[in-house]
Amino acid sequence: MTTLQVAGFSSSILIGISLGLLGGGGSILTLPVLVYLLHINPILSTAYSLFIVGTTSLVGSINYMKQGLINYSAAVAFALPSLVTVILARQFMLPYIPAQLPLWAGFVLTKPVALMVLFALIMLAAAYSMIRENKAVSVTEREDKETNFPVIALEGGLVGLVTGIVGAGGGFLIIPTLVLFARLPMKTAIGSSLLIIAFNSLVGFTSSPADQVIDWGFLSVFTALSVGGIFLGSQLARYIAGQHLRKAFGWFVLGMGVFILTKELLFR
Repeated sequence: MTTLQVAGFSSSILIGISLGLLGGGGSILTLPVLVYLLHINPILSTAYSLFIVGTTSLVGSINYMKQGLINYSAAVAFALPSLVTVILARQFMLPYIPAQLPLWAGFVLTKPVALMVLFALIMLAAAYSMIRENKAVSVTEREDKETNFPVIALEGGLVGLVTGIVGAGGGFLIIPTLVLFARLPMKTAIGSSLLIIAFNSLVGFTSSPADQVIDWGFLSVFTALSVGGIFLGSQLARYIAGQHLRKAFGWFVLGMGVFILTKELLFR
C-alpha cells in the first residue's frame, strides 16, 4: 500500500468525525480523498461518495434518534423533494453532461474536470457559510415565526440537485435551512441533517448509471472506517463547541476548494 493510499484510508476516519461533529462536511472531504489520494475517476467517485456518506450518516443518525434529537416533520419536508431531484439528477442529468464542455477562447473542460470544478465552487460556498458564522445559524428557536415548510421544500430540491450531480450530501446547506426555517436547535438540526443526508445519498447511489463497476471490497473497507469515525465524532460533539469547530473546518474547506480549482484549471 502506497503512502497516498494509507493517507486516503486514514482520511475516511476524518470523514466520519466531520459528520458526527457537524452533521455535514463528509462529502466535502470524500470526493477529494477518492480522486486525489486514491486516484479514482471523478465520475465513479461521485457514486462512491454517495454510498460512503449515506451509510455513515445513517449509522450516525441512529444515535440522534435514541436521544430524541431528530425532527421528523422537518426532515420529511426537506427529504421528499430532495429525493425527487437527486433521482432526476443521477438518471437524467449526469449521464447527459457532454464529455467535453467548450467554454471560451477555445478553452474546453472535460466532464470529470467540470465535475471537480463545480464541486470546488460548492466547497467555496460552503466555506463562506461556515466561516461567516451567520448569527441566525447559531440561534435557537424563534417564537415569532412559524416553520416555513415551502422554503424548506425548495431548499430540499436544490440540495437534491447538488447531491445527484457531484455526490455531495449537502449538510452545509441543510443545517442552516433547518435552523432558520424549521427553527430547530443546533443539535436537533445536526441529527435531522444526518437522516436527510443518509436518504439523499443512498437513493442517489442506487440511482447511479448502471454501467458503473463498483469495487465492493474497497467500498466496504472505506465505509467501515468512516462509520468508526462518526462514532468518535458523536462522542467529541459532547465536549467541543460546534460553532468554533465549524469555523475552523470552514477554513480547511476553503483551502481545499482553492487547491482543487488551481489543480484542475491551471496545472492539469
